[in-house]
Amino acid sequence: MKYSFYKILFFSLSTIAMFLVYSLLGFIVLKGFGVISLELIFSDTDVVDAILLKQRVFDGIFPAIIGTLMLITLSLCFALIFGLSSGIYLSIYAKGRVKSFLNTCFELLAAVPSIVVGLFFLLLSIYLHKQYLDNFLPSLLLSSLALSLLILPYIVKNTQLSLDEIPKNVKLLGLTLGLNTMQNLFYILLPYCSKELLSGIFLALGRACEDTAAIMLTGAVASAGIASSVFSKYEALPFYIYYVSSEYSDQNELNSAFGAALILLLIAISLFAVTHLLHKKIRKKYA
Repeated sequence: MKYSFYKILFFSLSTIAMFLVYSLLGFIVLKGFGVISLELIFSDTDVVDAILLKQRVFDGIFPAIIGTLMLITLSLCFALIFGLSSGIYLSIYAKGRVKSFLNTCFELLAAVPSIVVGLFFLLLSIYLHKQYLDNFLPSLLLSSLALSLLILPYIVKNTQLSLDEIPKNVKLLGLTLGLNTMQNLFYILLPYCSKELLSGIFLALGRACEDTAAIMLTGAVASAGIASSVFSKYEALPFYIYYVSSEYSDQNELNSAFGAALILLLIAISLFAVTHLLHKKIRKKYA
């Protein structure tokens, strides 16, 4: 009887949580679906000219969509290089106090608010601009570095835990067949836990997609067009949603924010689909 009560309690709480999540998603879809159109994305600009970058889109969210994709791509590149390497080191090579110290550092980094990270990179850009680099200002590059620092601990810990949870017999399989440590890592261990690794990367991408506080301090603006380089300011959907929802003058402008939110959600879902396809391809290749 006691265990049945807890079972019912946990089921009820899980149901409430799922209801809240799907209610939120349903509300965004309901408000945003009717707003999404070529006019919202491209305004009165010719679609082909806008895509080929022959004509700038002024009132549409096309620059924000491109800026978001560029931001996510750069952030993920920076975070993956250091995140996967650090996670592998912590799981396979690090021992004793060094491992404990590094784990503590990444756990503290995960607890740092995004606004603090954004403020740090803003002050860093001001210092470097005054002392060493005249052209180093808030930009796409600076925002990418800030976001990569935010998602870095998630990738590190996910990589470490994914490798740690591999059964011991699997870890020793390649070594007993004559593979060295690096060959065993790349041919056995990483493909084995590819699903967990890709899931962690997807969660990190979700964090990179939605963060506003960091990018609003490091380069995102309301109207900049498509960034011509990584040193340029840019537009992004999270900042657009924040800006419009806080400054809207009529219902149509607020509805455009819901449309942008739905597009941002679709981008996140598309990234999840890509990670799923990558997982299937990796498993098929190493099966």
